[in-house]
This record gives sequence, structure tokens and C-alpha cells, in this order.
Amino acid sequence: MQGNPRPDLPSLVINLFHEAFQNIPVTMCVLALNVCLYTFPAAPLWEVCVNLWFVYTNKEWWRLFLAPLHHLDLRHLFFNMLSLLMEGKSLEQRMGGGWFFYLLCVFYLLTGLMHLLLQAVLTRLNLLVELTVGCSVGFSGVLFALSVVNITYHSGDVVYVHTVPVPKSCAIWMLLVVAHRSNAKASLIGHLAGILVGLLYTKGPLETIMKTCAGWVSSDGTFTCILSDYISGRAWRGDYQHPIEDELRERRLRRFGQVPDQDRRGS
Repeated sequence: MQGNPRPDLPSLVINLFHEAFQNIPVTMCVLALNVCLYTFPAAPLWEVCVNLWFVYTNKEWWRLFLAPLHHLDLRHLFFNMLSLLMEGKSLEQRMGGGWFFYLLCVFYLLTGLMHLLLQAVLTRLNLLVELTVGCSVGFSGVLFALSVVNITYHSGDVVYVHTVPVPKSCAIWMLLVVAHRSNAKASLIGHLAGILVGLLYTKGPLETIMKTCAGWVSSDGTFTCILSDYISGRAWRGDYQHPIEDELRERRLRRFGQVPDQDRRGS
């Protein structure tokens, strides 16, 4: 009796990636970019890492854009990309690809700036020693910002951090402790910068500012609509299920004197 043939492993991997790109295209594109720059780095790590001395004093601002996409070693890359898959899958499917892409871009820029601000404050207070030695790379700051958003959206009062139940209000801080207990080389300032940016979005004015700015992309909102539709795949799927993008769409309609369909039906 002949058994079922084993599936072709390369085909299985290709199909899995194809399915992932269909469902979470933004997350997979960012993951692929990180892997590509690990395989073919834009520059040696000491030329892209983030540090107040290099970036602010020496005016090497390109480091803010290159540092998050470079990693120390394969282990560093693997755990960051695993975290990106988990955080990205949840948020991209919840928010929609357009808003998630926008969120990633804002977090990407702000975590680097927040990193420099924290270094400057700690240096001013004489709490940071060996300023020129600590130089950070990796996507962890952005991932901590995404974790804050994900934890905020969590419906329960308890969040599991590495199988340990933790109160929702303390979960991100427990995650920070675990990250540094498991890896002594992890950048505390970089991770803390990500947490603060995430809190600016969930507890502060950042989300409101982003929504306001999204409405100003063009005079009629055309670019925003195209970005949201095509990055999230809605342009060919035809579904409008993401509350943030729908809210922005309604705001644009109201601003230009058009009433959404549901308002017309209710009048």
C-alpha cells in the first residue's frame, strides 16, 4: 500500500510566504527588508548604529534611518523578526495595511529621536557614562512601541508574558525586564524609547495628531485612499472593515460636504 507522498518542502515554504504576503503584506515587506539588510548590510555596524555623539554632535543623521534595519547577529535578527511577525500580524489585521504602514513609519522615526532625547537627558543628569561607547542597532525599539499598542488593545485585564500572567498595566514593563534579563547586551535606552513612543500613541496625543495629518496628505484625500487601499489589499478585495481607515474616510467626506452612506439612510 502506497502512502501519501510528502509535500515538496520548497513549495510549502513558498506557499506559506505567499499566503503571508496576501494577509499581512506590510509586515512581510518590513521583515524581508530587515533580512535583506542583514544579508547585504548597507554599511558596517559601527557606521550605522545610533548614538548621541555620532548623530547629533557629528550630524550623522542617516544613522536614524539605517540603525533599526541592521542587527548584531543572526540570533538578534531571528528574535526581532519573530516578534515583528506576532505584533505585526495582530495590528495589521486589526488596523488595516494603510494605517499600519503609516504607524510603522511614525514609530520608526520617533523611536530614534526619543533614543537621542533620553541619552541627552541622562547625560545632562550625569547618569549616563561612556556616552560614545553605547551605540545601538536593531528593530527592537519599534517592536516595543508596537507591543504597547497591542497590549492596550488586549481585551482582558491579564496579559501573558512568556507564559507568566501579568496585569495589563504592568505587562510592557515586565517585558522590558525579561528582555534585559535574557540578553545583557540589549539596549535599555532603545527599548525604553520604544515604550515611551508607544505610550504617546495610546495615552498621549500622537494618535490624534496622526489622524489629523492623514487628512492633510492632499486636498481631497486621494493619496491617502490609494495608500490605504493598495497596501492593505482592499483595492482588489473590495472590503472596508478597518475602523481607523473608515473613520478617516468619513472625515474626508464630511470635510468636502459629502455625507457617508449610512448617514443618508438614517436621515
